[in-house]
Amino acid sequence: MAGIFLVILALALRLVWVQGLNSEALAAEAVKERTYTRTIPALRGDIVDRNGSVLATSVERFDLWVNQKQVGEYLERDSKATEKGVPAAAKALAPVLGWSVEETQAKLTGDRGFSYLLKGVTPEVRDAVLAQKIPGIGADRVAQRIYPAGQVGGNVVGFMTADGRPGGGTELSDDDLLHGTDGEARYERGAGGQIIPTGFQETTPAVDGRGVQLTLDRDLQYQAQQIIASTVQRFGATGGSIVALDPHTGEVLALAEYPSFDPNDIRSADPAHLGNQSISNVFEPGSTGKLITVAAAIDQGKVTPSSRYTVPAVTEFDGNRIKDSHHHETQQLTLAGVLKESSNVGTVQISETLTPQVRYDYLRAFGLGQKTGIQLPGESGGVLRTPENWNGRDRYTTAFGQGFSVNALQMTSAIGTFANDGVHVQPTILRGTEDSDGAFSPVATPEQNRAISSETAATMVQLMDNDVPDDGTHNADIPDYAVAGKTGTAQIFQGSSMTYTASFIGFAPADDPGIVVGVFVYGLPTFISGATAAAPAWSEFMQYALQTQGIPPTGKPGTTLPTEW
Repeated sequence: MAGIFLVILALALRLVWVQGLNSEALAAEAVKERTYTRTIPALRGDIVDRNGSVLATSVERFDLWVNQKQVGEYLERDSKATEKGVPAAAKALAPVLGWSVEETQAKLTGDRGFSYLLKGVTPEVRDAVLAQKIPGIGADRVAQRIYPAGQVGGNVVGFMTADGRPGGGTELSDDDLLHGTDGEARYERGAGGQIIPTGFQETTPAVDGRGVQLTLDRDLQYQAQQIIASTVQRFGATGGSIVALDPHTGEVLALAEYPSFDPNDIRSADPAHLGNQSISNVFEPGSTGKLITVAAAIDQGKVTPSSRYTVPAVTEFDGNRIKDSHHHETQQLTLAGVLKESSNVGTVQISETLTPQVRYDYLRAFGLGQKTGIQLPGESGGVLRTPENWNGRDRYTTAFGQGFSVNALQMTSAIGTFANDGVHVQPTILRGTEDSDGAFSPVATPEQNRAISSETAATMVQLMDNDVPDDGTHNADIPDYAVAGKTGTAQIFQGSSMTYTASFIGFAPADDPGIVVGVFVYGLPTFISGATAAAPAWSEFMQYALQTQGIPPTGKPGTTLPTEW
């Protein structure tokens, strides 16, 4: 009896402790164990072009799930139901899901507390499923990323990986703006996983990401991608780029390349093509680099377009043999003639009026040897060594576009300086952001610096216009428009093999530039000049761009300068 009394006393004391003195703590612990947290994913912000055309968007989808332990309760209290439980639920769900009754019943049968029924269904399917009011059937909101324009701008927009992470392009560089903040739903659930109606429930809504507007024009981007693809295929090259800029604002209107990829089908894409070679692929610019040498000499007051040079096909400078791209008799050329004939020898003669340091400073002022600052991942700043690190030959080769490297965007932006009164503008791909209320916030104005005087810029435009006669004899000619431009061809050594990069960079109208375009063809198996490989593509794209951007001809004829003396 004493032992029984002690046991009863211990139980009573324990009961007082549990239900009286420590009840709140134990109740809180019980609630904590019953509380379940489910993530509510935020929708990723849209990426649109400069005109609002959607390039990337997130659509609302739902993952349907089932607690198989609860499905058997379906219609249990309905006295009129002739069939109840799993068989009845399967017949109700099968036509909504598009499955057979047998297949649906197999999915609903078992003792699993949680399993997915079907992922990525539309809101309409979700609503139809939940309308059946089957115990244990629920849905979680998820976001599916789609790219309505497909390959158009894929290299700029980027993509999302299979596990939902940004994998490149704007998706990666502006992820902090696009991704938003996930919400969560917290609630008490029973042993079978069901929500306890009278229990704790709290929902923190998701905050969707901000929209991003790019400077790209979708139509220009599409046309550029079509043209560069056909050009690369025609000449058997390994790749190519077309860059189009507004020289006054620095806005990138097109940044096209081939090969590219469709971000909707990233699994089928070649990993080597998932980047953006317009900013990551570096090469020696070749003859387009001569423009900066000539501009520096003019800006320093050392030369004029009519300065005279005796130009052999081959000569030596301090023991370094320099030759032109093709053999010719000794020529009597003006500076304008040196540029039009694209003479390496003549360009070195012009460069020798300046010190290496002065030329280096001008190259830097035009944005070379440094990243452009474009809001995209994977950019290379190229290679431009300081003068003290130039070997003996570098002093001369850097004058005509060898001995340093650039990327396509960098070089197009540099040449665009001549179209902007001598002011170099940092290129930008981001136009602004948009919040959930639709309020647009433009980005800060890009950095600008004066590289050459207004007078020098005007002279360079005349020289570049002189390089592209308007008589239909040049592949870059555009009917009714004065064109200013320059070709370039560079050798690329890869081990024991050698390929070529051909380019043409220019703008139109020459006397009132509205757009600057660079065309680059990489990996040419044999020497093909920029005039042959790149200029026709440049002319085709520029004609389209001038028309769609509403840039009319000025009616002024092209410039003709004396080239010989």
